[in-house]
Amino acid sequence: MIRGFHKEGRTFLLLSSLLSIVLVVLIWKFIPLVWLQGLLILTVVVFLYLFFQFFRVPHRKSILDPDRLISPCDGKVVVIEEVEETEFLKERCWQISIFMSPLNVHINWYPAAGEVVYSHYHPGAYLVAWHPKSSTENERTTVAVRGERGTYLMRQIAGAVARRIICYAQVGDRAAQNQEMGFIKFGSRVDVFIPLDAQVEVAIGDKVKGNRTPLASWS
Repeated sequence: MIRGFHKEGRTFLLLSSLLSIVLVVLIWKFIPLVWLQGLLILTVVVFLYLFFQFFRVPHRKSILDPDRLISPCDGKVVVIEEVEETEFLKERCWQISIFMSPLNVHINWYPAAGEVVYSHYHPGAYLVAWHPKSSTENERTTVAVRGERGTYLMRQIAGAVARRIICYAQVGDRAAQNQEMGFIKFGSRVDVFIPLDAQVEVAIGDKVKGNRTPLASWS
């Protein structure tokens, strides 16, 4: 169920709707072949529908659990591995990566409560979101949150299509579990880095929902 459309997409959706109306009128007026008219108008309508789907805000009941980290976004788990996080945590930890297709909801939420202790934007490349180097070479925003149970790091990564990352996190903010943290436009990826003693509760290939699916439990 859709609750509405995200504020980051309202201007885009308005302009897209107006442009779609203009295109339909031009197609109707200047394309004489009926079958071609229908095909082109259908294409315009499908693209407009996909735009509205992309910026939708879902109506869903959040799961609040201080013992767990909840998925920060909708998508598919593509990476679970032990890595060295070198930007802020400076230690070995679990990396859980979630790929968001253009059809997924692209709102990002905080997996667990705490204080934002680090927030940094990195300009970069636009490799496909599932590329191994996208986590360190693509345009991205890194946010670290320190809570009572531990510190985790969350990284928004732009993909080949997504070229604008929206991040609301500022150092000193108090983050609530499942509070909105940001938005990535048109296909992207989110990496979550958690302590090695946390118990991972998802597997590669799992489909997850932001605010709903537990990713891991604190030790």
